Amino acid sequence: MTGTPMADLIVVGGGLHGCSAALHAAKRGLSVIVIEKDNAGRHASGVNAGGVRRLGRNYAEVPISVRAMEIWHRIGDLVDDDCGFQRCPQIKVAETEAELETLEKRAADLRELGFTHEVIVDQQELRRLLPAVAPHCVGGLASLDDGFAIPYNTTFAFQRKARALGVQFFEKTRVETVRRDGKDWHVDTSAGTFTGRNLLNCAGAWAGEIARQLGEHAPIEAIAPMMIVTARMKRFCDAVVGGCGRPLSFKQAENGTVIIGGGRRGYPDPKTNKSEMRFSQLRYSAETAIGIFPIMKSATIVRSWAGIEGRMPDDIPVIGPSSTHENAFHAFGFSAHGFQLGPAVGELMAELIATGHTNAPIAPFSITRFANS
Repeated sequence: MTGTPMADLIVVGGGLHGCSAALHAAKRGLSVIVIEKDNAGRHASGVNAGGVRRLGRNYAEVPISVRAMEIWHRIGDLVDDDCGFQRCPQIKVAETEAELETLEKRAADLRELGFTHEVIVDQQELRRLLPAVAPHCVGGLASLDDGFAIPYNTTFAFQRKARALGVQFFEKTRVETVRRDGKDWHVDTSAGTFTGRNLLNCAGAWAGEIARQLGEHAPIEAIAPMMIVTARMKRFCDAVVGGCGRPLSFKQAENGTVIIGGGRRGYPDPKTNKSEMRFSQLRYSAETAIGIFPIMKSATIVRSWAGIEGRMPDDIPVIGPSSTHENAFHAFGFSAHGFQLGPAVGELMAELIATGHTNAPIAPFSITRFANS
């Protein structure tokens, strides 16, 4: 690299949220540089379960999730790629009457907040939607117009479209320090120094160090959610399924393979970029899948993996401006459920950076909530 690359916005982190923010900022006419220490989508953005769900969101996330779903339903218009997105129900299964009562209360709470996308399904409707579900399951909570997509296809589609709009990507480039000089930000990296008027921290599990350099406390924890993929099976499931009482993320791909996740975690090592499987925990994911879908007893596991993700103590992300510096912003800590939010978070961050404000309800995601922790 020769000279000092300059832009209106420097994004640290080339995951989905970084690529989305870069794309939306470029659509607003900003020049953008994205700096990524590995390759785009190398970690959580490229290896997650791919669920595109409004179902089960923290109440604070629901408005952003609803906006994100509007974008997903026309994702090709934004990135010239369908991202492998398929509409299908997302269903959280209740295995007991007590679990069903919990889901009924949630649906009622959402209706009071003005949202109607989550609906209760009784046992008969659950069996219609999931013919292979275990007999003991009594009902569930469903968001019928959600879906799933292919994570790495999605991240690459956002990156390609951003590049087509003039965004510069510097991969295999590690950020070392960020510092303010007058009105500009200087980002010192393994490939030299970059200069920008605005700085956006989308560094995922590594975002805490960027926040620290800005004088802000972000108690982010690196986690490694684990996934299982089986050999192809005869078609039996046309929904994305979760559990109410047991962690589960379950879907059957078009080719018949079954992808199982749901919160069981391996061992992350963010310093080396490596994650290690924890097979004693992975077993529970398989047992939960069999418990809800007995047909899975005959499944053959063909591979498994874990990606590195950043988790916040309250399991919701940090989204919004820095509390210590002008023209610095954060979007990180999506706590293993940020994939669906990516298109909308990028949109609102671009609005905030370009105009100084956003109508999106981001107050609950302020980094200041950790100031005294």
